[in-house]
Amino acid sequence: MVLRWLAPYRYARRIEEVDPRALRADGIRGVILDLDNTIVAWNAPEPTPEVERWVAELTASGLRACIVSNNFTGRVRAVAQRLGVPVVAAAVKPTPWAFRKAMRVMGTSPSDTALVGDQLFTDVLGGNLLGVRTILVEPLSTREFPTTMLIRRIERLVRRRVLNRLRARQGPTSYPSPR
Repeated sequence: MVLRWLAPYRYARRIEEVDPRALRADGIRGVILDLDNTIVAWNAPEPTPEVERWVAELTASGLRACIVSNNFTGRVRAVAQRLGVPVVAAAVKPTPWAFRKAMRVMGTSPSDTALVGDQLFTDVLGGNLLGVRTILVEPLSTREFPTTMLIRRIERLVRRRVLNRLRARQGPTSYPSPR
């Protein structure tokens, strides 16, 4: 029962494997993006060119995006500005207020919003509590905030089981990219 709150709707190894056209075809109009270890490596000052291209493709596909991060720093705003998307910082994920704010900013509702993140206990749980379609990606880096490293230990106990259940229920688990 508890595992269903931690189970993502889809899975992809990295964000660039998520096809924006497949999201649109699935009725998605807006995408909430986690920052650290999803669109940038932990504490990195800027995204890779591949992530920049992916976000540009996402917005060119007519989808809106908003970064939601637990970070308080100006780095969050700098990354968002570089990508040309709004940001909700100091989010206190998995609590729902920041996700709701992101949906207001994008003009979307849970039924037409997806969330892409690398953590089960913050991103996936928070998104699932609101009914958005969650997409779990692998973390970009093993470097992380100290409390995140502790949570990852617990997450590892659950992650494989959750992904196996997802595969059994839905078959292919990702939004395959045409690349």
